[in-house]
Amino acid sequence: MKRPEIENKIAAIIRKLPEGSILFVEDFLDYGNRENIKKALLRLKEKGIIIRIAFGIYLYPKIDNELGILYPSVEEIAQAIARRDKARIIPTGVQALNKLGLSTQVPLKAVFLTDGAARVVKIGKRTITFKKASPKNLLVKGEISGLVIQALKSIGKNKIENDLLTKVKSILKKETKENIIHDAKLAPAWINKILMETVREK
Repeated sequence: MKRPEIENKIAAIIRKLPEGSILFVEDFLDYGNRENIKKALLRLKEKGIIIRIAFGIYLYPKIDNELGILYPSVEEIAQAIARRDKARIIPTGVQALNKLGLSTQVPLKAVFLTDGAARVVKIGKRTITFKKASPKNLLVKGEISGLVIQALKSIGKNKIENDLLTKVKSILKKETKENIIHDAKLAPAWINKILMETVREK
C-alpha cells in the first residue's frame, strides 16, 4: 500500500471511531510499516483530523461548542496505554484517593503500578508514571478494594483519622465480600485488619 493510500485508509478508519478515541501507531500496523504509519498520523495531525497529546499518542478529538476540545483524563490515557501494552495497572497515591472520592486534588503526576514496562509519559504539564510492580501487587480482584489498599498505603498507618476510616469502610461496602477477603491477603497487616473489619461489619 502506497503512502497516500495508507493515509486515506487510516483517515477513513479514524472517522468511524467515536470522537474522543485515543490512538496509537500500533492500532494501524495492518496497513503499513511503523515508519509509514507514523508519517501518515503526522500528516493527519497537520490536517487537523487528529491531535497529538503525547509522543506516539494521538486523539480523535471530541469538540464541545463552548468548552472546545474535550481532552481525556489521565486515567483514560493510562488505561489506553495499558490496553495497548496488554498490561495491568493500578492507580496509587493521590490518583487512588481521587478515584475513591477521598480527595478532590487532581494530581499533575499520576503514578500507576504495572506489570508492563516502566516508563514516564508526558501529557502537557502532567505526567503519567508507570512503576514496575511485583506480581503480588497486581493480583487484587476487586477494583474498589485494590484502590483502597493503594490509597491507605499512600496515607500511612499512623496518619489515618477516624472520619477517613469511616469513609473507607463505607466505600468498601460496594465491594463483594469475596473480593475483599481475597485482596486483604495481599495487603500489609494493618490494611488487612481494616479490610477484614469491613467484612465482619457487612
